[in-house]
Amino acid sequence: MLLDCREPAEWRVATVQPDGAELVQMPMHSIPPRLHELDRDRPVALLCHHGGRSMQVAMFLKQHGFARVANIAGGIDAWSVQVDPTVPRY
Repeated sequence: MLLDCREPAEWRVATVQPDGAELVQMPMHSIPPRLHELDRDRPVALLCHHGGRSMQVAMFLKQHGFARVANIAGGIDAWSVQVDPTVPRY
């Protein structure tokens, strides 16, 4: 699962949909009350703008029993530069 923890306005500017991954868009502030919606047994990759928020969410998830958590370093900005230049930068 790719968990995009940016805000809805950011999703409207740029988003990604990697092959084979389910994209879940859930703003950082909404994750604690919605934690029950996430499966602790699934691998989770976290994405934000530059990697700061997603790193905080990764630590939060690990503290709550999620074992397979990864932060996408550099966020969607790095994704645009390194993986897919069609993704708008902002």
